[in-house]
Amino acid sequence: MSITDILSPSDIAAALRDCQAPDSFSPKKFFQISGMSKKSSSQLKEIFRILDNDQSGFIEEDELKYFLQRFECGARVLTTSETKTLLAAADHDGDGKIGAEGINLFINT
Repeated sequence: MSITDILSPSDIAAALRDCQAPDSFSPKKFFQISGMSKKSSSQLKEIFRILDNDQSGFIEEDELKYFLQRFECGARVLTTSETKTLLAAADHDGDGKIGAEGINLFINT
């Protein structure tokens, strides 16, 4: 399954256009524009599996850096500041990674 099986390619493109400039990524806005904030729990879990590049069951800081590229291979890399902000928003136990059970926290940042 690919991300475009769950999210509209045009919504993904619009979300990526909105955050093209470094340090312009807003998780909440990205999730709204891409349509992620409107998806069911099962769809969010599938998106999580797609974002979990190494299939470890967690999304770590290294994977978050390439977050936008999971939506489109030519997208930019998140800046260190953007990556840390995104991680901090969803890593409520402070272990440096986001587990599948935290997907709703991740989307509702």
